[in-house]
Amino acid sequence: MKIALAQLNYHVGNFKSNTEKIIKAIENAQNDNCDLIVFSELAVCGYPPLDLLEREEFVEQCLQQVDIIAKKCKSVTAIVGCPSINPEPKGKKLFNSAFVLGNGKIQSVHNKTLLPNYDVFDEYRYFQPNSEFSLVEINGKKLAITICEDLWDEQPVANSFAKSKLYTKSPMKELKQLNPDLVINIAASPFSYNQGEIRQQIIKNKAAKNQLPYVYVNQIGANTELVFDGRSMVVNSQGKVVNQLNSFTEDVQYCKLEDIEHCNVIEPESQEKIALIHDALVLGVKDYFNKMGFTKATLGLSGGIDSAVTVVIAARALGAENVRVLLLPSKYSSDHSIKDAEDLANNLGVQYDIVPIKDIVGSMDNTMASIFEGLEPDVTEENIQARVRGTLLMALSNKFGHILLNTSNKSEAAVGYGTLYGDMNGGLSVLGDVYKTDVFDLAKFMNKDGEVIPVNTIVKPPSAELRPDQKDSDSLPDYGILDQVLFNYIEKNESPQKIIAAGFEEAVVNKAVRMVNINEYKRFQTAPVIRVSSKAFGLGRRIPLVSKF
Repeated sequence: MKIALAQLNYHVGNFKSNTEKIIKAIENAQNDNCDLIVFSELAVCGYPPLDLLEREEFVEQCLQQVDIIAKKCKSVTAIVGCPSINPEPKGKKLFNSAFVLGNGKIQSVHNKTLLPNYDVFDEYRYFQPNSEFSLVEINGKKLAITICEDLWDEQPVANSFAKSKLYTKSPMKELKQLNPDLVINIAASPFSYNQGEIRQQIIKNKAAKNQLPYVYVNQIGANTELVFDGRSMVVNSQGKVVNQLNSFTEDVQYCKLEDIEHCNVIEPESQEKIALIHDALVLGVKDYFNKMGFTKATLGLSGGIDSAVTVVIAARALGAENVRVLLLPSKYSSDHSIKDAEDLANNLGVQYDIVPIKDIVGSMDNTMASIFEGLEPDVTEENIQARVRGTLLMALSNKFGHILLNTSNKSEAAVGYGTLYGDMNGGLSVLGDVYKTDVFDLAKFMNKDGEVIPVNTIVKPPSAELRPDQKDSDSLPDYGILDQVLFNYIEKNESPQKIIAAGFEEAVVNKAVRMVNINEYKRFQTAPVIRVSSKAFGLGRRIPLVSKF
């Protein structure tokens, strides 16, 4: 049996595009004499559809597209992800399903059992868990069809999946009793920089434990915050990978069921964390613009590391000709910062304009002088500068129809080191899930084939340049320490006491945790953040704004 793994990029709600992609792949598979082609989870509508699933016309469109796709399946069988209607009056109205299509019609429907309800996932909000298990026979071979987390019913990797009390059955235990020849898993598993290793280990462990070959098909692309990295794979019954598709790009590859046990075992390349983050961010920006129908971006280029890394990502995602930046020096901006920003813009070939803000800020200071009389300058005056910059960037965005990219990093967002309606402006936060120490590593990675970002931008002490001789270290711990504390508190959900017990200075930990907690209201108002870690701000971390815990 010849099987095609179709790893494609889908757009939520874009039924025309999604269906055309699926049908084109089916036609190619038929021309290549394939017996089976496998697509990813909810491929027809795109993942995640969220509350669009509560609209009847959306679900109706999904099912109409399945019928259209089925008619194209003549000599090949297709497995396609799509929501289906729960015929029972009790429970949720929908299932998250895999449709088996062949001979021009729907042959069978197989539903997802383990619905994730953690981090960015909330599938139990929409779907009913499956409780019935069956195989499908194709060309005399019996296939078990599973959907994403149906493989995660145990914990071969620590903290990989918290099993809910909603589920009383293990999908693989139930299906194994039916003696399948092959397990198919269709998935929409989003990227985080360590997710690929976890995912691969789970599938390898499952294959070895059940002594069955596995075909796993994930999607690629980005839908707002979530980026999907693909890395679909074929694993033999000994738990060895015999084929893996490319990461962050559409890919279709073939395997023969009869050959899986005899194929050469491969060791999938383990990309470095920073290389993965780079590729994920570039794809995240590219798809955000493409799927929103925008082409051009703008941002404020300060000569600092964050805006430098952001503009490189934007240029690589959209093309340098589609990026326009403003240099917005204040009276505190150093000459070398302006030169660093100009050199970077010239290195990339992006259009830039220099718009000094000294006179505008001076006018605002004079306007408020009588109200602020007798009070010493403080963060208020610093924030005025940031908001002037934000206003000018939004003016450029409005006038030319460019999307403003936010350049704040995760360290700053965590501790509230940013100005609402100023440097926190933007339609998309590019680095909001990247700690400052990783931003520096990204800059070095971008320079691996020659200087793109001026070396001075990388080596100089970080500064907002909102007052004389200002340094980030004036008000924040060293980023090397701060980022470790933040990682333990945010990603690992450790208590301050546990972090202190691990050897971090008590005053540093308590200050950092307090800053994280009191600035939740700022993060609540920020742009959507491209997710590259296991715990990004936004959908995956929901903290009450007024909590005192």
